[in-house]
Amino acid sequence: MKNIIILFFSIVFLLFYILSPDNTDNNKNVIKIYSNTNSTENTIWLVNTAKKAGFNIKIDDQTVLRGDAAVVQAANENRDGDIIFGLNETRWSHIVNGSYPNLSLLDWKPTWANKVGNYLYDNKAYGLVVQNILMLYRTDELGTNGKKLSFEHWADIVNCGYKWYRQGKVGGTTNSNINNAMLFPFANPDSKAGGIAVEGWKTLWKYCYNGIYTKDSYGFDPLNKGKVQVSTYYSSSLYGKIDNAAHNSDNPLRGTSKPINWNLVDIKDGSYYVAEYIGILDRKDRTKEETENVKAFAEWFGSAQTQAEFAEEFDTYPCNIDAVDMVYDEKPQIYLLKNCAFEIVPNTNMKYSEYVAKHNKEWTNIMTNLGFYWSDTKKPPQEPDWDNLDWDLLCQSGN
Repeated sequence: MKNIIILFFSIVFLLFYILSPDNTDNNKNVIKIYSNTNSTENTIWLVNTAKKAGFNIKIDDQTVLRGDAAVVQAANENRDGDIIFGLNETRWSHIVNGSYPNLSLLDWKPTWANKVGNYLYDNKAYGLVVQNILMLYRTDELGTNGKKLSFEHWADIVNCGYKWYRQGKVGGTTNSNINNAMLFPFANPDSKAGGIAVEGWKTLWKYCYNGIYTKDSYGFDPLNKGKVQVSTYYSSSLYGKIDNAAHNSDNPLRGTSKPINWNLVDIKDGSYYVAEYIGILDRKDRTKEETENVKAFAEWFGSAQTQAEFAEEFDTYPCNIDAVDMVYDEKPQIYLLKNCAFEIVPNTNMKYSEYVAKHNKEWTNIMTNLGFYWSDTKKPPQEPDWDNLDWDLLCQSGN
């Protein structure tokens, strides 16, 4: 009975929201937004904050859209969006380069365009939030016992002599960023193996085979409990996790911005950063006044003041340097690492992030076809016969 009552009120609330004058598609003042940054907390905050600033917005609920692929697919199919934000460089590169037939971006340049550094597709999309993937280790008796870990490349983890945590699926933003960091030193535009030297795939296989997978919180919990000495995690949630580390461990990580029993692995290559961007979708059925209203929202949302408020609310790191100055007295160490995404790939004129965007489908297909990141750790697949693989076939979807 309790479940029926909850379901009833949920339906009533949903109908009220949909039928509310502020949320009907007939209301020309509504700015329709597609985003993967659409959790309940994010959506409520943005809708209310935008309303105070004079904007009436509508964002698809998290229960409807999950992940950047679903967001872009829905926006491409529905053709009714005004704004798209979130995603990452790979997905944005596809949008900017016209990979989606029904998605084109309006030319625009906000007043804060010169505040986001390299996080921009000039005249198309501009960075909002930046984060990177981190490699962490314990420095206490459950870790390296005071020994400092320093690597040349991310891939050196496979020979580090310690237990490490690895993910359990091919897909997902966090796992993709780990793969990008791992494969970085093996980029080879002449390789038929998706533009990666075969040695890179062997190394990634070793990373999966010898890594520990326990289905725990993207890698933070195993490190926090001392099950592994080395792990990976994404930057935007790290400090909050460490603040609450003692809630689920008898031997928690201590020291948030100033580590006590943990540290970042010193990796010469740096880290693979991704940024979430904002762009204005080009809709022919908007009036000039409606388009100006959409531009005004994008200008407001990416401004230093709004991004500073967003960062304070959700513990993010803004691309807008003026917003960073408003939020942080001292820039966190986790955002001072070298960004390998901006490094030029040898024998190309592409940044590594562009190289990733070019090859990411091939990489996903290779890992899927060969069975990387198996979740059943008791039944690992047989290692591929690396010398006798048909890479042209492996780069294609197995579906």
